[in-house]
Amino acid sequence: MRNYEIEKLIRSLGIGATYRGYRYLCYGIELCLNDENYLLSVSKLLYPQIAKTFYTTSSSVERDIRTAIKICWERGNKERLRQIALYPLLKKPTSGEFLDILVGHVHCAAL
Repeated sequence: MRNYEIEKLIRSLGIGATYRGYRYLCYGIELCLNDENYLLSVSKLLYPQIAKTFYTTSSSVERDIRTAIKICWERGNKERLRQIALYPLLKKPTSGEFLDILVGHVHCAAL
């Protein structure tokens, strides 16, 4: 059921499954929910694990997640992101910030 909630959340932000970053975010959020260390070391732990699973490179994972964030911020549901952030978002979040917001939201929703 958690996978459904994660996909629903990402889609509600205006990020569709046609973006590679969509799949990477889904999997990355799941990893972070299972082990908080991934969230603490996005570049050194999370991206390489996602890359290994999807047979790609860490830099591709990072780029595609950044693209998904850009889609959300520029053409997606920026207001929804601001609502779930629980703090003022004045500029486009970094990848680590974005993941933290989504992981926190899914975690709180599950309680």
